[in-house]
Amino acid sequence: MRSTFHGLEVSKRGLFAQQTALNTTGHNISNANTEGYTRQRANMKATTGLPYPGLHASIEPGLLGTGVMVTDLQRIREDFLDVQFRTENKHFGYWEARRDGLEKIEVIMNEPSDTGLQKVMDELWKSWQDLSKEPESLSARAVVRQRAIAVAETFSALTTSLTELQTDLDNVVNVKVVDINSIAQQIANLNRQIGDVVPHGYQPNDLYDQRDVLLDKLAKMADIKVTNAANGMVNVTIDGKELVNGQTSVAMAAVKNPTTGFVDITLGGEAFIPQSGSLLGTFEARGVATVDANGVVTRTGLVPDMLKRLDTLATNLVKEINDLHRQGMNMFDIDNRKNNPGAPLQDLPFFVDADAASADPNTKTYPTSAAKLTINPAIIASLNAIAAAKPETTGASAGTSFQGDGRNALDIAAIKFKTLQIGTGANGQPETSTLDDFYRYSIAQLGVDSQEAQRMEKNSEILVGQVETNRQSVSGVSLDEEMAEMVKYQHAYNASARVMTSMDEVLDKIINGMGRVGL
Repeated sequence: MRSTFHGLEVSKRGLFAQQTALNTTGHNISNANTEGYTRQRANMKATTGLPYPGLHASIEPGLLGTGVMVTDLQRIREDFLDVQFRTENKHFGYWEARRDGLEKIEVIMNEPSDTGLQKVMDELWKSWQDLSKEPESLSARAVVRQRAIAVAETFSALTTSLTELQTDLDNVVNVKVVDINSIAQQIANLNRQIGDVVPHGYQPNDLYDQRDVLLDKLAKMADIKVTNAANGMVNVTIDGKELVNGQTSVAMAAVKNPTTGFVDITLGGEAFIPQSGSLLGTFEARGVATVDANGVVTRTGLVPDMLKRLDTLATNLVKEINDLHRQGMNMFDIDNRKNNPGAPLQDLPFFVDADAASADPNTKTYPTSAAKLTINPAIIASLNAIAAAKPETTGASAGTSFQGDGRNALDIAAIKFKTLQIGTGANGQPETSTLDDFYRYSIAQLGVDSQEAQRMEKNSEILVGQVETNRQSVSGVSLDEEMAEMVKYQHAYNASARVMTSMDEVLDKIINGMGRVGL
């Protein structure tokens, strides 16, 4: 049997349900521009009708409705789109980091330009060509020396800049590790908060949103897998290794390797090598170092490869120039052999190792890298030490030369067009080439790699944007839609209030008007 006040209870439930829906709509509108917010919906269902079957059940036909109730506040979100977004974001992060590294290398190399290494080398060959025409000219000799100094300084500057870039990228790895650690700890803390309230029947939708934002950021740095755990919590793995397990996170650390000089990453105390995401892109740009059984360190990556190419170019250039210069005759040699045809030549290499030269000005040690390239101190001290001449090989004047002889300078200038077996594999070309061609090939390869990275980054960005658009079409707040929902709930609330007013009037008549005949 229904209660006399049944209508009041039905309308009260209607008021509460529509008010909850209005509050949810207002919450959606307030967070229309909140990052990562997922729109919510108040799901309603009719409460159980009267009467229940029983001994004293009413014989009235049907079940009398008892109103409405809000069952839950649902997050309108598609899990599949989250997985798809994080997968594409991982690729986008990788290509973005790789593109950034290549662009920074391009800025350092500054090719093609009027101030890059190619131009400086061209000026060096030209100065030797000019010296061959006027070998006795001090001004021509001064130009050769100055152009050679410019080449050495350019090699040194490029090497220094690339090394500094490598250090910067190493610091970026360190920063990314700190970010991953921070995100993992925040996810674990959110898991703890969620796990505390879910068993009591609450729905912490806003905490879920905060956690999803963190997972999206984490997905850009590495490949993550998210699995549901008890009480609304999640477990997270990064590149297949555990990062978050319920309310605890596994510590990631960046440790400087004294052997390689690079930062190594550990996860839970074990070595961790990234396999994807921006962390991998930064690793590849900075370089990855391996140490063999003999303690030899091998570095591979964008910056190490360019450094190796510069070393290869510098050492080959030095060897070709030095070998010819040592066989030639400078002004001192010419004067010495005028009086003594059997006098030994000074045998001066044009370029020497900077470290060796600082220890011994008379060193003949060739530089082993582009960073150690410097001019022989003897040539710095005197322009007459430049060997522009060649000794005669036949006749009565064999072994001697003359001040107007520029044949050696001409031979050195011709190195520009000499075909050499410069390098193979990652550091050079398998085919023979000139020094200029080798450098052009290196710059061309850098340009191709950069262009490819830009193209792949753009494609990945488009895919991420498409998935995000799909996700927003499901989870995003539409103000027009929310306004329509607000009007709908407002009318329903007003109608429930009107029902309650009507029931109040009916009850007032029953309570205050019945049984008072004649009044």
